[in-house]
Amino acid sequence: MVSYRESEIQQACIRWFRYQYPQYAYMLIAIPNAARRTRKVVNTSAGSRVVCVGGKRAKDEGMVAGAADAILLLSRGDSGCLCIEFKTETGRQSQEQKRWQEAAIKAGNRYSVIRGIEEFIEVINEYMKPI
Repeated sequence: MVSYRESEIQQACIRWFRYQYPQYAYMLIAIPNAARRTRKVVNTSAGSRVVCVGGKRAKDEGMVAGAADAILLLSRGDSGCLCIEFKTETGRQSQEQKRWQEAAIKAGNRYSVIRGIEEFIEVINEYMKPI
């Protein structure tokens, strides 16, 4: 589940990027895998259970557990794109996020865990340097 603080960090970073690099504003996209979904109680002959409405559809549409919070769809050097995971100072990656990170890097992408706007600016400016 995304914390409110992680969301604030992500929003600030996206705003900065769109201001700093307006020509690439549409290339930095959010991956809403952790979005809240509606839950409801379903009563069956076996009893009642809680189901996530839309969860199966999201998975069928391509949702993947652990995917990065945002992806910058620009290749630089030997990196196909930049995958970004936003965390608070004390936030930790889940096992699914670590597996996704490993797969993204193995596929030729760069991956960064960002804990604040200053770190984001540093990572982006380094990534965006002319090749």
